[in-house]
Amino acid sequence: MEEIKDKITNAPIGVMDSGIGGLTVLKQLIDVCPNENYLYFGDTKNLPYGEKTKDELIKIVKEIYDFFEQKKVKAVVMACNTSAAIAYDVLKDNYNFEIYPIIQVVSKSLTQDKNLNKIAIMATQATVNSHKYETELKKSNPNIEVKEQACKLWVPIVEKKLTKYDEKAVFEEYLEPINEFKPQKVILGCTHYPYLIETIAKYAKKELFINPAKIFANYIKADLTAKNLLSTQKDGSIEYFASSNPEQFKENAKIFLDIKKEPQLIEI
Repeated sequence: MEEIKDKITNAPIGVMDSGIGGLTVLKQLIDVCPNENYLYFGDTKNLPYGEKTKDELIKIVKEIYDFFEQKKVKAVVMACNTSAAIAYDVLKDNYNFEIYPIIQVVSKSLTQDKNLNKIAIMATQATVNSHKYETELKKSNPNIEVKEQACKLWVPIVEKKLTKYDEKAVFEEYLEPINEFKPQKVILGCTHYPYLIETIAKYAKKELFINPAKIFANYIKADLTAKNLLSTQKDGSIEYFASSNPEQFKENAKIFLDIKKEPQLIEI
């Protein structure tokens, strides 16, 4: 019986994102749960998720879940806000592993602060169109005011390492409505956005912005602990997978995490 329990607790945790952005979540997970085995899947072939239709996203996420199921994971971390907004509710009951969607977890955690009554979300177009953050935040606090702002160009800036673009125009366009709203906090509702925080801080107060990765990782650790699913190993491991151009993935990943080994190419 103990052998079966160890097999489950020491099974890997899958972490998924549309590209390198989810590495911000993986980094926090490694900090709080260093003994776990992680499988990180960066779906670079289908980037950006924010421009996909609902049906396209559900199909993509199902294929990634199926891949993780073949790898016998004990949990899947949806580091991608867009996939959590669109696909989680549709697919969550179809698999036996634990699934942690970033939007739902972070919203639940933030609304424990009863003084937080005015919050803004900066996210992809698909996440904003879903209004998932607003829905989840209002589950715990029906009176909370929420402002959602799509930032269509921010993911390409990070993933493609763009340097030649009109910074003032791109950042002012998205941040002006946020500044007018005067929120108490702003959720960076895409895992790519924390990389841009120093540029964002030129056009809005830096202390307003929340990188949800730490909140998310701490919740996952607490939940795995409560369910007796934390690894009993002394050391953990990390394997990386990409759906296209693993060499480029490894190079781009350096802005978040230094990857020693090139990801395996997995075409979905």
